[in-house]
Amino acid sequence: MAKTMTKTATLAHLAEKTTLSKKQIEGVLDETLALACREAKKSGQFVLPGFGKLVLANRKARIGRNPQTGEPLKIPAKRVCKFRLAKSLKDAVLGKK
Repeated sequence: MAKTMTKTATLAHLAEKTTLSKKQIEGVLDETLALACREAKKSGQFVLPGFGKLVLANRKARIGRNPQTGEPLKIPAKRVCKFRLAKSLKDAVLGKK
């Protein structure tokens, strides 16, 4: 399996492919992340067209099991983040069925 690209490698690749500097690209990525956080908190979702959607969801309380002992335990309700890939990106990565 290939190594995962680091943030530095991603910035270098994007700087090479565009006319922007690494600092400018880092600013764009950081601002996109800040915007995603702000919008997800405010409206419950953030869409990056062609990439996917960040969605906040509420999970109900439920009964789970301790995998070592099998003993039932209560898992409290909580709010979680989910990311749903755009169909176009999923098809590009996995190929069409």
